[in-house]
Amino acid sequence: MTIATPFQKRWQADGFTEQTPIQAAVYQPLKTDEDVIGLAPTGSGKTLAFGLPLLEKIVPGDGLQLLILAPSQELAIQTRDVLTPYAQDIHVNVQGIIGSANVKRQLTRLKEKPEVIVATAGRLLELIQSHKLKLAGLQTLVVDEADEMLRDPGFAQVREIAAAAPAETQLAFFSATPSPYFKEMSKWFGKTPKLIDVRAIDKTQGTVRHLFLQTDRAHQIDWLRTLAHTDGFKALVFFNQNASLERAAGILRHQAVRFAVLSREGRQTSRQKALTDFRHGRVTLLLVTDMAGRGLDIPKLPAVVNFDPPKRAEVYIHRAGRTGRMGESGMVVTLGDDHDRRDLAKLVPQYGIHRAYMVDGKLVDTPPAPSTDTSKDNATTDSAAQVPKQKSAQKMLKKEQSAKAADPGEKPHRKHKKNRVRDRRNKGKHKKQP
Repeated sequence: MTIATPFQKRWQADGFTEQTPIQAAVYQPLKTDEDVIGLAPTGSGKTLAFGLPLLEKIVPGDGLQLLILAPSQELAIQTRDVLTPYAQDIHVNVQGIIGSANVKRQLTRLKEKPEVIVATAGRLLELIQSHKLKLAGLQTLVVDEADEMLRDPGFAQVREIAAAAPAETQLAFFSATPSPYFKEMSKWFGKTPKLIDVRAIDKTQGTVRHLFLQTDRAHQIDWLRTLAHTDGFKALVFFNQNASLERAAGILRHQAVRFAVLSREGRQTSRQKALTDFRHGRVTLLLVTDMAGRGLDIPKLPAVVNFDPPKRAEVYIHRAGRTGRMGESGMVVTLGDDHDRRDLAKLVPQYGIHRAYMVDGKLVDTPPAPSTDTSKDNATTDSAAQVPKQKSAQKMLKKEQSAKAADPGEKPHRKHKKNRVRDRRNKGKHKKQP
């Protein structure tokens, strides 16, 4: 299936020569109003896969016709930005509706009657429930990253939005991993979409190395700093919990590491700046949680770091999918102890994860040769022992916490242990001088 004439010039200008498997497979079904579930690897061009055929059907000036739901603000903005140039070529208006943006400004833009809206579910529901946005003319509802969107609390929100749309609205769900709800779509949405799964035949992903750096918890942040100073290293760093992310960020602020944080609690402007700085190379590490990092497209991203090993296979798959996109090579590095390594090997055996070592400033998957220098004590190949000598992250955190607890007007004073022992022995022996 070839790209429609209005999009051909921009398609070629963006460097595309042929459609990916998912783009070719869903083009005609979406154009002919079929309900679909599209499954394809991360980085295989799913946004344009649903975007272009659905844009072709839009009538300019006829109000809202296409609604796209995304699980995060960053993904909503990214999707909007990808589709906007193509939409402009056919005189179609695309607007983003996200939770942290100014509501009044969004309402003003809605008065322009955009034909396409890309939104996060929470803010969109607010506008629907307050009768600020009507879906009467909606043709198609797309749920991107559907496996995540169909998990609580997103599942109830998606169902409520679908219920507010006309019964004949076309439904399209796209993801890199399946959802249990895909087998019960008739029960939950009153329709049975056609399943289009191209994961087995898609070869768009480049070569990705999957490595495991074995270390104890006290040295994880030390390793993060070491990786950040490796030549050419740049990575999305994933954390399981926001508290873990904030703790790491607090320590890294005292080290010579260029990093930014993409937090769900942050304001839209600060989140957008963090992404822009990372994309333009002004920072080396971008610290994210799974929700904030879901679906992000960072061109030619060299690496992904799992600071916390994921607990579910689909989480590892989506994290790993941020690198090695569209034929580029990449690397996934997971930090953890021996127990974490065994669990991860069982969780995603298909990746053949290898233990990694730092040798001459490079990550390799073969142990370094034993040292022949007899002046060194018991050379070891353990990853934690390879971290450059420095104060451990745990000690730095304790020092920071102690400083906060101390009286800011009182200068901390510590006596050497030997001096304290001497003072105790001499206590009471000195007479007051006349």
